[in-house]
Formats: sequence, structure tokens, C-alpha cells
Amino acid sequence: MSDAKILMEVRGVSKSFGPTVALKNVDITVRAGEIRGLIGENGSGKSTVTSIYAGMQPADSGEMYFLGERWEPASMVDAMRRGVGMIVQETGTIADIPVAENIFLGEEDAFRPFKTKGGGTWGPVNRRALLRRAQEALDDIGAGHIRATDITGSLDMQDRKLIEIAKVWMGHPKILVVDETTTALSQQGRDIIYDLMERLASSGGAVVFISHDLDEIMEKCNALTVLRDGSIIRTFTKEEFDADAIRTSMIGRELEGSYYRDDTDYDIPREKAIELADVRYRDRVRGISLTAHRGEILGIGGLSHCGMHTLGKLLFGALRPDEGEVKVYGRRPLHGKGNGEEPGKPGARLDPDSVETVKNERFAISRGIGYVAKDRDTESLSTVTTIRDNVAITGLDLFKVGKFLILSSKEREYVETQVNAMSTKYFSIDQPVATLSGGNKQKVVFAKWVGAGSDILILDCPTRGVDIGVKQAMYQLMYRMKKEGKTIVMISEEMTELMGMCDRLLIMKDGEITREFLRRDGYSDSEIIRYMI
Repeated sequence: MSDAKILMEVRGVSKSFGPTVALKNVDITVRAGEIRGLIGENGSGKSTVTSIYAGMQPADSGEMYFLGERWEPASMVDAMRRGVGMIVQETGTIADIPVAENIFLGEEDAFRPFKTKGGGTWGPVNRRALLRRAQEALDDIGAGHIRATDITGSLDMQDRKLIEIAKVWMGHPKILVVDETTTALSQQGRDIIYDLMERLASSGGAVVFISHDLDEIMEKCNALTVLRDGSIIRTFTKEEFDADAIRTSMIGRELEGSYYRDDTDYDIPREKAIELADVRYRDRVRGISLTAHRGEILGIGGLSHCGMHTLGKLLFGALRPDEGEVKVYGRRPLHGKGNGEEPGKPGARLDPDSVETVKNERFAISRGIGYVAKDRDTESLSTVTTIRDNVAITGLDLFKVGKFLILSSKEREYVETQVNAMSTKYFSIDQPVATLSGGNKQKVVFAKWVGAGSDILILDCPTRGVDIGVKQAMYQLMYRMKKEGKTIVMISEEMTELMGMCDRLLIMKDGEITREFLRRDGYSDSEIIRYMI
């Protein structure tokens, strides 16, 4: 591989965001036929260096080369047209337009019938040709189940990500950057992108593959570069791959303490927290009844389209059941002298015998229910606002005076306390959330709900796109909350974390629960898979 043609060179690239140094004099070389892994903790600089190379943003200093020539792309579109494509970590499609228009967004002129003297085109867009080419692009990557005429927003997160993949692949990139894309995909979706990576590398191109899944990186890559705090720490060849050595390079130390839980004893608590009673929603949830108890981590697993993500939204009141109801127990405030507060406000006394139907999201929040969505940037955060705004929104009662007055100093103290408790990397609580790494965004989401004192947390793929150190911290937080008597409903496509963390595990298939597993009984992933497929 060392004699293969050099496709990409990054020399001495540095980048800062305000006082935060994201990259420090970084050098990377990628050769033809290579699938180069980039790995590191959140905020280590992986996405920053690749986004600079792919034209998303400029570097502060340094040089870049592509096929031996100086590389200074003006934009992602410019980079893609010249041979460098990037599939970003977060959602990159527009919801309200058809799939075909997302695939050819910015390229519509290619479908206009008349040419100008200057080489441009004019006239109405040939929609039939546009739809045909878009469908061909989807079919080519193995996503033919998506129709080019579909409205993008009607599709789930995985299919929207496949649309982005089709768009980039259609440009015939010489270098493909895959930034945490597989975390949004089921195994079927992952197989699609693995196949494209291998096709590109075998045809003389190269892939730069960012992932927090160490097993995935070691299996798919033939070289691996580790970043930490904006610097290159080490590059491993395939022959040097060793999980412990890579982890130590990533975090600068060996992981201490348990990763998953190491206890197995469990008795189902008596006290109910939240319940689905014969709930149906379209064809995604078909007559499901389940109960999560106080002091319990209830896991829900299955393939991406099994209905479990819809179930999470039903529990939070973001979707209303077609039939059945969602019940929350023991969260109604006891009204009386000096006790008219909402449940989330300190000092409120609650009626332990109350049973109420979850009406909507606002009602759920008022009854101590929090929700961490799988699609973080569109459902859990407002990325155009600040860390302060995102965290403070659920804690207003703690620093609000009357209906309209907010005590700014109290608000700042509250927000800083919550984000610092999560070890969030940031330079100001007034910086836009969009400037944070994926893992630090997720910490802000957790800070919002933990700070609000949520007693019931619905976590949909909570460790998607976060590094092993952050995962460990999140698992420890979940276990601590369980010990405090709080309720965790953990929805995940990762069997290892469900098996490692949950007291009970419910497996879903085709909108139904197919099996329950208890931690105390022990079980294997092969047993689980039988009830998923």
C-alpha cells in the first residue's frame, strides 16, 4: 500500500473556533485502494479535518493536495464535482421536497432542455428525466425500495441517509469521506455503504471512514489514524491493529471502571412508572402493551423498521395512538395551600396513586418525562440556537420570576452546572450548538433532561455517534439514575449495549413484541436475533 498512488495530502492544517483549538498542525496522507479509518474521542478533530478537505469550511493554516495538485475547494458542491464527496454525520436532506429533488439539489440545470451561448441552460426542468436519473441512483446503491417521487420527510432517518449516500455516489467520487454515517443505519443500510466503500477502494479510489465503533473500524479499514485534542497521535497499519492499544491512544489512558453493568440480580419493581395499554399506531405499532417500572432500565430492541422508534415517540406523547393509551403513574401534583406547582418544580408534592393519560409532549414534560431522540439535530436540539437556550428551556421554573422575568445570573449558573456535570467540551454557553461535535451535542441533550429532574427518560439510540469514553459516562449515568429509583426506557439497534445495560429486554418485529428477556436469566445475541428477523 505504501507504493500506491497518493490521492489526498493534508499538510500542517490547523483550525480554531474562537478560543477552542480544533486542529493543531495535522498531517494525513491517503493512498489509492485505502480505506483509512479516523478515530478519536468527541471533539478530537476528526470531522473538522475531513470537513475542511471536503469544502465545508476553510482551514486557518496549512496546505492540502488532491491528485498532486493544490486543493482549495470553494464549497462541498465544488469538491464533489472535482472528485471528493462527503456523507455527513447528521441529516443533510430537506424534508418537504421529493427524494429526486434532494438528490439533484443544485444540479437542476442539467435537466433544462435549451443551451445558452455561454454554455448554460434554460427552460423548464425535465421532471421525467430527473425522476428517472434519481431512481437509477437509488437502485445503483441498493436502495431501490425508496421511490424518487416520495416526499423526503415521509421517510425514516435511515432512508433519508440513504438518499444522501445516493447523491454523493452518483458524482463518482475518487475520495469518499464517510462521517459517522453507519450509526444512523440498520445492518441492511450498513451493508450498502460497506459495499460502496469496497467498490471504490478496489477501483483505485479511497475512503476516509470516521466511526466510534472500534470493531467496525478494525474490520473494514486497512489503516487507522488516531486523533486526540486536535493532533495526530498515531497511525496503525492493518497488521498493528490492537483494540487496547487503539483505545489507549484515543483517550491517553486506559478506561477505568466498568463499561457496562457487572451485576445480574434483578427483581421487577412493584411501582409502575409508565405504561402502554394495547397501543396501535398505523402499521408501525400493533396492539402493544408494556410497563416500565421505577428503578428499572427497560430495553427495546429490533431492526430499524420494527416500530421501536415510533414506540418511543408514543411514550413521550409526540405521536397520538390510533387506539389504546399511554399512562403515567404517580406524577400528578397534590393541590393545596402552597402546593399548586407543576411536578417538575422543586417543592411540589405528588400523588403516588395518580394515573393519567399522556396527552402530548408538553403534558409529558410536566409529568417528569424526558425524551432523547435518535435524530438528534432535528428532534432533540435547536442547532441554530445556543447551549444556554437548549438546556434552559426545560428548567425555566428554577430561574423564572412570575410569568415573564428570567434571572439571567441564575439561568447561567443552572446551565453551566448541567453541562459541566456532563463534562461537555465548550468555550461558552452562548456558542451555537451547531459548533459542537456530535458527542458534545448529545451531552447537551442529556443535560437538558437530567437538569430538569426527569424521573422517566426515554432514550432512543442514546449513544449514536459518541466515543467510548462518552458512552461509558452515559452508561454510568443511566445506572446511577436507576439506583435513584428513576425509569429508563432504552431503545437501541446495538445489541451489545442493550444486553450490557438492561434489566429487561423486549424484542420487536413488524410492530409487535416477539420476546422478553430477563437479565438475571442470561441470554446470547444469537438468541435475540431469532426473534428480530
